[in-house]
Amino acid sequence: MIGHKFGGSSVANAERISRVVDILLGRAERQVVVISAMQGVTDALINLVKLAAAKEGSWKDALLALEIKHLDTAQALLGGKADPVVEKLKAEFASLEDLLHAQSLIGAVSGDLLDLVSGLGEVWSSTIVDATLRARGASSRWLDAREVLVVDKSELGAMVQWETSQKKLSAHLGTPGDRTIVTGFVARTPDGRITTLGRNGSDYSGAIFAALFGATELHIWSDVDGVLSADPRLVPEAVLIEKLSYSEACELAYFGAKVIHPQTMAPAFERNIPIIARSTFNPTHPGTRISAEQDLSTPVKGVTTFTGLSILNIEGAGMIGVPGTAERAFQALKLSGVSVVMISQGSSEHSICCVIRETDAEAARKAVLDAFTRELHSKQLTDVTVTRGVAALAVVGDGMAGTPGVAARLFSALGRAGVNVRMIAQGSSERNISVAIDAADARRALRAVHAGFYLSPQTISVGVIGPGNVGQAFLRQLEAARERLLKVSNVDLRVRAVVGRKQMILGEPMVPPNAKPNVDTDLDAFAAHVHADHLPHAVIVDCSPSDAIAERYAGWLARGIHVITPNKNAGSGPFARYAAIKATRAHFRYESTVGAGLPVITTLRDLIDTGDEVLSVEGIFSGTLAYLFNKFDGSTPFSALVQQAKELGYTEPDPRDDLSGLDVARKLVILARENGWKMELSQVELESLVPEPLRGVSVADFLARLSELDGPMSAKLAAAKKEGRVLRYVAKLEAGKASVGLVALPTDHSFAHIKLTDNVVQFTTRRYRQNPLVVQGPGAGPDVTAAGVFADLLRVASALGAKL
Repeated sequence: MIGHKFGGSSVANAERISRVVDILLGRAERQVVVISAMQGVTDALINLVKLAAAKEGSWKDALLALEIKHLDTAQALLGGKADPVVEKLKAEFASLEDLLHAQSLIGAVSGDLLDLVSGLGEVWSSTIVDATLRARGASSRWLDAREVLVVDKSELGAMVQWETSQKKLSAHLGTPGDRTIVTGFVARTPDGRITTLGRNGSDYSGAIFAALFGATELHIWSDVDGVLSADPRLVPEAVLIEKLSYSEACELAYFGAKVIHPQTMAPAFERNIPIIARSTFNPTHPGTRISAEQDLSTPVKGVTTFTGLSILNIEGAGMIGVPGTAERAFQALKLSGVSVVMISQGSSEHSICCVIRETDAEAARKAVLDAFTRELHSKQLTDVTVTRGVAALAVVGDGMAGTPGVAARLFSALGRAGVNVRMIAQGSSERNISVAIDAADARRALRAVHAGFYLSPQTISVGVIGPGNVGQAFLRQLEAARERLLKVSNVDLRVRAVVGRKQMILGEPMVPPNAKPNVDTDLDAFAAHVHADHLPHAVIVDCSPSDAIAERYAGWLARGIHVITPNKNAGSGPFARYAAIKATRAHFRYESTVGAGLPVITTLRDLIDTGDEVLSVEGIFSGTLAYLFNKFDGSTPFSALVQQAKELGYTEPDPRDDLSGLDVARKLVILARENGWKMELSQVELESLVPEPLRGVSVADFLARLSELDGPMSAKLAAAKKEGRVLRYVAKLEAGKASVGLVALPTDHSFAHIKLTDNVVQFTTRRYRQNPLVVQGPGAGPDVTAAGVFADLLRVASALGAKL
């Protein structure tokens, strides 16, 4: 004997009922089948009673619509065999009309009438299912649960009188046949009054009749394939859970997960009847098996949230060591009909806080204030407060028990997502850790924790500013690696916005490759889109040279948006702004600001973090100037080399941006600050290669007068050659001083033999005093700069929990 229960969505119309019958006939087993009302019918029946009681004449039209719905369904399924069922349904609806007419005369809603009427949907739908089975030649018996199921009503809900119900069932049916169709949701009280089992009552009926019929399994059929690791509306990447224990399912259901109601599982749990949650729309899928068996292969099975809550906090030194305080508080809540969702008390006993439903907040506060009036007046208790807009988040799994690090992973995931925890609760079973958080953070928290336990990919929302050479190269590299990273490292990097100077494009779930900007640039809207509530992490990648964009970094970082950039303005601009940026809690990565893709900042950071002392830093930080002075041997005028470099794309559109040395000075300031020095750009001793008369002219005029550089540069080259030296444009940081300028170096110096456009940096430290540490390689170009930016993005992803 196998138990089946079909929910309202499974019997919503004729087509779906036909599918239910197909499922039942396709299984070779004896069956007890509990049927819910057609989708929406129970609510419609309750509304009918309320309309009639309110003397609203529209109840008659609503009743007629319900009657037509059921008659049409029966006709569609039974065709020429529909007459007996149609007659029965018409008689039922005529009786209901008489009852509702009486209700309209009485006025006030009758509880007994409400119970009787609200359970009629199951009577009608089960009648249609039973008739459809018999019309197809299958054996079937219809059982009205009101004739056999007896329940007591208590504070804990409907309590089955098992012995009485079993006797009534045996007397009514005798020996159960191959298939029995049962009305869900309805029952009788011991004194014979019709009643219902409450919300989710049809699931409860399924478990009750599975137990009464001695079923070996109970299949609960709905519109989902089984139990998911999170609500798929909030976490689209949620996965199906193959196995759950009864306890795990109860924990998930309590906090709002779409699982069978905990009360439903009680009869199955007591009799060790496995429950299989399955989909009517995908009947070959095995679904989720809920049983006494524990699967400890993963510590956490699911994550769920529950919104619409408040925190009630009772505080005061007078509670410390005083027995009965908590009892009085919770007794006051009980008498006010307030249900407590979570409880937490510190070992100091200075405060007790609990999570309650937001709709109960005022009643709860008033009840506790009334209960402790004397203590509040005497200042033994200092306050009773309510914090609204709260959500509960719970992680659930039998495997959490005795597994170190589960709580650490939970709080790390929340912390990385910028979610503050207001309250914590964990039972000694260690099966559930629950936290109270701001409701506004609930969706981000759920996705962060779900990914934190590797139940779904670590999703990062990425916004890109500056789709120029570097920005486009970064987007290409990311697109090429995205699928591999998702498959191998379980990290989902989604480019959701790209911003140019005048226009931008916002995408959901992401911007399609090669999509063109289509709306005017709005950096506030851009940041809001990237920092979406439904995604746990947000990163802005700024590939622009804009100081105005750098001005926004501190605000973005303070909101929890991580920032990655090759833009040197933030690292070398005003120190106060730099300090504000570095003081924020989010990640700020800027490896590509010095040396493009070379690990210059990482190397310096490693030296400092491991306790080394940096004595000096020297380097050639401009690929353009490296090229010029590698080529400048006197055989070609310096001006011609500048023109050549511009044609090759090595210089900025205005070569003075390179020749001024300001860009190199910015990089040196970034390194100085990384070394802990509070240096401003103005403190750098800077030698510009642009003659004073050429600094204020237009780009065209400057290019026309390039030859004015030749005389001074030729003189410096001749002086260097006379001493057997070569010219190099070098940045140096030593003893708190910074300088950038043209230097004549010995021909055996490491800077004298670099490749044409290489950057090179030399670290002299306490450890590397005799033989300095050198980092050398391509320090310019869109691809290598973009690679450095991409590497920073992966470092941030790793810090956020990605398995890289």
